[in-house]
Amino acid sequence: MPLLHSSHLRSVALAGLALTLSGCSIKRMAINSLGDALASGSSSTFARDDDPELVRDAIPFALKTIEGLIDEAPRHQGLLTAAVSGFTQYGYAFIQQEADFTEAQDLDKATQLRQRAKRLYLRAAEYGLRGIEVDVPGFRDRLLTDADAALSRTQRKHVPLLYWTAASWAAALAIDVNDAELAIRQTAMEKMMRRVLALDEVYELGAVHDFLLAWEAGHAAAGGSMAKAREHFARATQLADGRRAAPFVSMAEMVSINENNRKEFETLLNQALAVDISKDPAQRLANVINQRRARWLLSRIDDLFVD
Repeated sequence: MPLLHSSHLRSVALAGLALTLSGCSIKRMAINSLGDALASGSSSTFARDDDPELVRDAIPFALKTIEGLIDEAPRHQGLLTAAVSGFTQYGYAFIQQEADFTEAQDLDKATQLRQRAKRLYLRAAEYGLRGIEVDVPGFRDRLLTDADAALSRTQRKHVPLLYWTAASWAAALAIDVNDAELAIRQTAMEKMMRRVLALDEVYELGAVHDFLLAWEAGHAAAGGSMAKAREHFARATQLADGRRAAPFVSMAEMVSINENNRKEFETLLNQALAVDISKDPAQRLANVINQRRARWLLSRIDDLFVD
């Protein structure tokens, strides 16, 4: 067998390197393609389902698959968006709500579930920040020192990341109001949502108004306003056009209870229950879950209001 000259050795080495790089490139393309498909398709598939238990059991596998793909493609914004929205929604719909529903029977279990939900929210927020920093390096740190400057660099394409990151932080804080690290982010949360409002008010049929409704009502003693909460409710229902139950549930839970308005509470929750879940298939699962909460709230009406 003849020996290879040095020039031949270089050619073989370069050819081997080319094959290696080609393999990496193909793998990356495959991961990105799968990531794009998961990011755009899995959430809509779940959202159209009317069986919350089926979705609850399926989501953890989907979320872990997304996390595995993020390990391989850590700057894939579609995957990072799917992660922040997926972990936030799973934590609220299937963990935190279970805590609420079981608290009267088993306080210890409810407490454990809420702590788990908080961990999921914080995991979600981390993915959201990573997604924004793909285009806006240093966003995380600047958000706390100069939120307006940090947010000015965000664009409409960042709306899902902004929305779900702020929502996950706010949900975690609602569970643990004594968490000092989350407490100092409250201004950032609000400003992120107001940036969403400015960039794309109609995102998710006006869901940002649901958040700001709850925000104004929840901070009424510290600069918030029940009147402004009602304005956000009116705009949320206008944009939803009868396709979302969530604004009615949020209004009943955040405003009617605080104002001891039992009649309004009942009316709003019955409006939530009257939403036709077949009207907008993309909202079907969310409506089923919100209607379940509406029924639970109605079952507790005598405990929630003072005669």
